[in-house]
Amino acid sequence: MKQLSKYLSALFLAIALVSVVGCASTQKQEGTGEYVDDSVITAKVKAAIFNEPSLKSAEINVETFKGVVQLSGFVSSQSAEHKAVELARGVSGVKSVKNDMRIK
Repeated sequence: MKQLSKYLSALFLAIALVSVVGCASTQKQEGTGEYVDDSVITAKVKAAIFNEPSLKSAEINVETFKGVVQLSGFVSSQSAEHKAVELARGVSGVKSVKNDMRIK
């Protein structure tokens, strides 16, 4: 009975450690909390761009990784490009904005 108790304790500890390590983030992979935060940031940036009448939101892609927002796609002018970057920077939680948009 004593050995079963030790076995169960070791098993529980192993499961707990695997759970914690499985949710940890690395340089190339996000933890669960970071993924949710990035999803919220992405949604807020998309909403800001969508609500700006001078921008064609369907042609601007937004991705976020660890608070860094990447904008890609096409805009009609340099002023539209600057406006999209400005809107993204204005969203809370955004650490920086990487501009990969092209003017068409």
